[in-house]
Amino acid sequence: MELSKIRNIGIAAHIDSGKTTLSERILFYTGKIHKIVEVRSKTGDGPTMDSMDLEREKGITIQSAATYAEWKDHSINLIDTPGHIDFTVEVERALRVLDGAVLVLCGVGGVQSQSITVDRQMKRYGVPRIAFINKVDRSGANPDRVVAQLEDKLYHKPVLITMPIGIEDNFEGVVDLIEMKAIYYRGDQGVEIVEEEIPAHLVDEAKKRRDIMVERLADHNDELAEKFLEGEECSNEEIKAAIKEQTTNMHITPVLVGTAKMNKGIQTLLDAVIDYLPNPGEVKNEALDLDNNEERVELVNDDSKSLVALAFKLEDGRYGQLTYMRIYQGTIKKGDFITNIATKKRIKIPRLVRMHASDMHEIDEAKAGDIVAMFGVDCSSGDTFTNGDLNYSMTSMFVASPVIELSVQPKEKSGQVNFSKAMNRFQKEDPTFRIYRDDESGETIMCGMGELHLEVYIERIRREYNCEVIVGQPKVAYREAITQTIEFDHTHKKQSGGSGQYARIAGFIEPMEATGDSTYEFINKIVGGVIPKEYIPAVDKGFKAQLAEGVLIGQPIVGIKAHLNDGATHAVDSSDMAFQLAGRQAMKKSIAQAKPIVLEPIMKLEVSAPEEFQGVVIGQLNQRRGIIQNTQVETGYVTVEAEVPLKEMFGYSSDIRSVTQGKGEFTMEFEKYIQVPKGIQEDIIKDYQEALKEKK
Repeated sequence: MELSKIRNIGIAAHIDSGKTTLSERILFYTGKIHKIVEVRSKTGDGPTMDSMDLEREKGITIQSAATYAEWKDHSINLIDTPGHIDFTVEVERALRVLDGAVLVLCGVGGVQSQSITVDRQMKRYGVPRIAFINKVDRSGANPDRVVAQLEDKLYHKPVLITMPIGIEDNFEGVVDLIEMKAIYYRGDQGVEIVEEEIPAHLVDEAKKRRDIMVERLADHNDELAEKFLEGEECSNEEIKAAIKEQTTNMHITPVLVGTAKMNKGIQTLLDAVIDYLPNPGEVKNEALDLDNNEERVELVNDDSKSLVALAFKLEDGRYGQLTYMRIYQGTIKKGDFITNIATKKRIKIPRLVRMHASDMHEIDEAKAGDIVAMFGVDCSSGDTFTNGDLNYSMTSMFVASPVIELSVQPKEKSGQVNFSKAMNRFQKEDPTFRIYRDDESGETIMCGMGELHLEVYIERIRREYNCEVIVGQPKVAYREAITQTIEFDHTHKKQSGGSGQYARIAGFIEPMEATGDSTYEFINKIVGGVIPKEYIPAVDKGFKAQLAEGVLIGQPIVGIKAHLNDGATHAVDSSDMAFQLAGRQAMKKSIAQAKPIVLEPIMKLEVSAPEEFQGVVIGQLNQRRGIIQNTQVETGYVTVEAEVPLKEMFGYSSDIRSVTQGKGEFTMEFEKYIQVPKGIQEDIIKDYQEALKEKK
């Protein structure tokens, strides 16, 4: 299929906004499935895009699922992403390879905390989007309020292109503000699209909204601006062209309304995807030329050029590792040899498939702009592939650092092999899931983004690998930092027969602002060669090695700027190892003197509950050292935004349900690290020292 007729889109939103229901309706109307199944179906089958048993049981999306469909001679590659923040890496890797997205917003809830996170991710990868206000048939729905929130909270420039006919229980269809027609979705499951004249009582409102739409478009289009100011009528073709151009350039966000569950507005949304979201040829994609000092190179969506493809997601399928790949340039065929740029390994492609959720459709070749999957390709998530004559790398995606830890071990010794297989596979598939072994206790520690994230993996070990596990108490991933500038002048000297070791280093360390983990900076100020150039990296390596283990509670140290400005060497005894050891020792001694502190992860929390529970919800958060940022009451529901230490959030899900009669919901995501209050820091250090004694 020609490039202009391909759309690579994702569906992303806050949890429970109706993404999976919308994906299911899209598949139904495009003829990919012939029966609609609800997300929380009681029949045992579940939605096509939630193919994992756990997803169907919990009624949430855990893994992003890929499928493809056809609509009006266009091919749509569609990825449904999770809404829960614990699985945010699934959204990251989907957006990394998409050309456009549909941001789904609840007509009642509007822009919620995860909507803000998803929007930030879209901006990070420059993904143009259209917004779909879902659930406008629900009690309390208010599309105008949601449009205002898009502007106020997300700083979009929303342009409403359909308006509802009726609202809540009276929602009947939509008015297309470009064609100025009323559209109704009749017949069994809304299949029959009927265009009629706009109801008389809505004509004036529709004209007014169309004028607002044209006025917004005129801000970035001189021809429309001229016509608008002179009171001339703009043609539908001019308006559509302006919407397409400004959406692709991310100047505006077209907004449509509907209800996926009641089958209204979906076909109009599909038309908007085709009309306003860019095809692969209209999006700029870049790679780094590794042979030319990582200079940025623009890729061309051309089948005849050399291959450049990105493996963005791995899955353990029935036939081994399944690798999802986006092709940016060139053509790929079954039986071709491709080169993994990260490992330099040449691999033959035994099978090439297009994915429809968990089903596979065999294909012989794929071209620039396609999203496909292949078997038998051993790689990691984020690896770039070429046909061997280019040494390009696609820029990697953003991966957040884990904030929660659990000790885990197989219940029976016989389960050790399956347990190891599961750990290796999950680490390879999910960059936010990490494993390490505690050398002192011998325990295996798994790290992740939240309680649900790790709970899902523990359940998958039990189900998919038939391995029962013993799980310890969840632990917070603390960090350590320094609060003072300290100078160091350290000499490492060792002489015990044979060649000795000698290294002297001097300089100072100072605190810098900590934003997560990536906050170490090494500044080399050595002049006159007092330390030879070849030993400088060894000092840096020694510093880094010590920063992995703090002096208060053995946690990594963040926010340090290390300056090296003097030193000395010995003609015979100096070596890489000597300078590395000197770096470690100097850093350890300096940190201990620099008044170290413990930092704890603070979570951004959004709680929603019926208005009558406002007092108890806020009271609970105050007890958990929460700082209330904002409180809003709308349509009988209160939404409380707060910052709360992760340490205080364990067990919160059962507490919030018990005080709100099961009606309270919350979402939580990592916000920042801040200093622990002094009294609590002393308790944490005491607990750490007692745990050390027990291990000994």
